[in-house]
Amino acid sequence: MVLVYAESPRGQFKKAAFEAVTFGKKVADQLGVPCAAIVLGANVGSAGELGRYGAGRVVQVSDANLDHLDSQSAAAVLADAAKQLGATVLVLSHSSTGKSIAGRLAVRLNAGLVSGVNALPEMRGSDFIVKKSVFSGKAVAEYAVVSPIKILSLMGNAVKPDAIGTPANVEPLSVPVPAGRIRVKAVKTVEGTVPLPEAEVVVSAGRGMKDPSNWGIVEELAVTLDATTACSRPVADSHWRPHHEHVGQTGIAIRPNLYIAIGISGAIQHLAGVNNSKVIVVINKDPEAPFFKAADYGVVGDLFEVVPRLTAAIQKFKANN
Repeated sequence: MVLVYAESPRGQFKKAAFEAVTFGKKVADQLGVPCAAIVLGANVGSAGELGRYGAGRVVQVSDANLDHLDSQSAAAVLADAAKQLGATVLVLSHSSTGKSIAGRLAVRLNAGLVSGVNALPEMRGSDFIVKKSVFSGKAVAEYAVVSPIKILSLMGNAVKPDAIGTPANVEPLSVPVPAGRIRVKAVKTVEGTVPLPEAEVVVSAGRGMKDPSNWGIVEELAVTLDATTACSRPVADSHWRPHHEHVGQTGIAIRPNLYIAIGISGAIQHLAGVNNSKVIVVINKDPEAPFFKAADYGVVGDLFEVVPRLTAAIQKFKANN
C-alpha cells in the first residue's frame, strides 16, 4: 500500500495535500497496490474529498492532541499507522511540516528516505529509482531505495492535483497518541494570499524598486495575475517587505509555473531558490544583469515604465477574453 499523509493546518486542506495524494495514487498505480490517505487531528474538515484525488481509503486518527503539530507525536502516530495498514511507501509534502516529520518517521520505520522529489519514481526490474534536483537545481541525482519501506517527500508544484475520483468515506483509525512535548500558545498566520510554496504565479521585486513606497505597481501586477508577491533578501533585510516574502537560498525555495523578477539582478543565492520555476520572466534596465542568463523571457527597460504597461496590457486582454 502507498500511504499519503495529507496535512490539514488549522483543519483545512491546501493544494499541497491534494498534490501529495495525486502523486501517491500515481505511485500506487505503478506498483499495482492501493493508495490510502491519512489525516491527523480531531478538527479536520472534508477529509473525504481526498478520495477525489485518488485515495481509495481515507483514515483519520481523531485526537485533539494532534490538532497542533508536534513532529515527534505525529511521527510516532504515522509510524504505527503505516505498520497497522501495511504501507510500503509513504508520501509526505516537502513542507516545513513534512521536513520535520520525515526524518523521524524514517528512523522509526527503518525506511529509506528521499526528500524533495519532483518526479515519479521508476521501476527498473526490482529497483525503486527516485530522481531529485541537487546542487540548487544544477544537477539531477538518482537514488535506488532498497529498504522494504520507502518514504518520499514531494516538492510543491511538482504534480498538478488531479481530481479523478469520488469522495471517500472517512474511517477512524485507532493508534496510540503519545503525550506531546510542545504546547501551542498562539498561532499567527498570513491570510488572504496563496502561500509562496503553493503559488503557481509569483511576482517578485528587488532593490531596483528604489523605495518601498513604489511597491504599488508590483502589487497591482500581482493582483491582475492572481499571483503571490515575493522579494529578494536585501529588500526583506531593509524591512521594505515582510520576511515571509523572501525567496532564495536563505529564504523560501519555490517552484511556480511563472516567476516574474522585477528589478532583481539575479545573484546566485537568489537563483538557487527560484531556478526550478517553469517559466522565468526578468524585467531589468541592466542588460548585463546575471538574471537574464536564467530567464526564459527578458525585458530590458525601466521597470517603472514596463510594469505599469504590462499590467495594463494584461488587464485589457482579460477584459476582452
